[in-house]
Amino acid sequence: MDDKAPAHNMKAVIKETGLTPATLRAWERRYRLFKPQRTKGGHRLYSESDIILLKWLVEKQKEGLSISRAVDLWRSQAHRPQESAPDASASLVTLTAGEGMLSQLSQSWREACLAFNEPEAELAVAKALAIATPEVVCTQVLQKGLAELGRGWYAGKVSVQQEHFASALVARRLNALFAIAPAPTRPGRLLAACPSGEYHDLALLMLAFILRWQGWEVIYLGADIPLEHLGATLEATKPHLVLSTAQTLPGAAALIELAETVNAHAVPLAFGGGIFNEVDGLSERIPGHFLGRDVDTAPQVIESLLANRPSPPAIRPLASAYAASLAAFREQEGLILTRVRQAMQSSQVSPRDVERANASFSRAVIAALTLGEVHFLDHSVAWLNGLLKNMGVPPGFGVQYHQAFHRVVKELPDPRIKPLLEWLSRFETVSPSPAMNTPLTN
Repeated sequence: MDDKAPAHNMKAVIKETGLTPATLRAWERRYRLFKPQRTKGGHRLYSESDIILLKWLVEKQKEGLSISRAVDLWRSQAHRPQESAPDASASLVTLTAGEGMLSQLSQSWREACLAFNEPEAELAVAKALAIATPEVVCTQVLQKGLAELGRGWYAGKVSVQQEHFASALVARRLNALFAIAPAPTRPGRLLAACPSGEYHDLALLMLAFILRWQGWEVIYLGADIPLEHLGATLEATKPHLVLSTAQTLPGAAALIELAETVNAHAVPLAFGGGIFNEVDGLSERIPGHFLGRDVDTAPQVIESLLANRPSPPAIRPLASAYAASLAAFREQEGLILTRVRQAMQSSQVSPRDVERANASFSRAVIAALTLGEVHFLDHSVAWLNGLLKNMGVPPGFGVQYHQAFHRVVKELPDPRIKPLLEWLSRFETVSPSPAMNTPLTN
């Protein structure tokens, strides 16, 4: 069969390459690498060589090249007839080299952020954009760089100021790229909003940015969106899907109310975020569609949701024991925290650290009870334990604090708080010695 013969319609090409009709038409118009013939009815017909070219371009994009650089590379090879499209081993070499360059630029970006050197940080991003698509730069340079800085902050090696400086740079860059993204070409409108109380919105901003550059219309609302007036916003914007992310257990709990609100307006919710990668079974508690563990694959999930329009998952009613325990804790939260504060006065830990523990743990308790699973507290306790340790808080403070919390709750004349009390009982016989950090999550 002649590989130049027009034998494949657009539907077949889309199935073979994974490209959208809008992308095919845009590449045809912009780069003029191929010119499909037309049927009498005006429908495009592509040759086998067209499909080979398109697959090659898609592969180069996956390796980190921008489409314009991939086109330039193809054209440079077209002038050397003895060379054909690279084989799998050559593609692997190119992929490794591309990943290596982006990894180096991500490291340069991190080092510039640690030195508060904005020009150098922006230069690293500019170099990355010269060799890769904005979406790839977003995930391979900025997201990975921020994740590394976040781990450094948790370990006590990166200051809050350095981490905030880097986050601000990323937010400014993404907002700038968001503003110059091409006009939407895909059907369907998306609304992106973090739930009330969730202030970490960079993951959602990255996702919104990637979706916008891939052709979707995205209305971005940002962090800490209250439920008040959200219904009116849904009526005004009429989105086909609402997107949200949570990075903390309280943020995940707030997603339940967000899901209930949007589902009541016949709009499904799709969600993700770092906390769902760390706590097993947590995503199953949210009445929405989980986007997966990686921002890279989320667009495929979203495309499937928009195409298939599945019904929102059923809302799981909160067990009566948990509903009663949640109500009891909310009623007596102030009293409990005051008594814990008093019980910790004789410890070697500063009152400020006790207040930090009180604020963090009480929010986690409310979240776990709202989600209907007290064992979700295991993650919050382990995280807080590690953070306090890295901040120089004396070893054993975590055990002392939770033992004090257990004693206070145990003394309450309220049987409704039983699920929390049973979970806290694990600390009753644990020794608060310097070596005792791991039993907090047993």
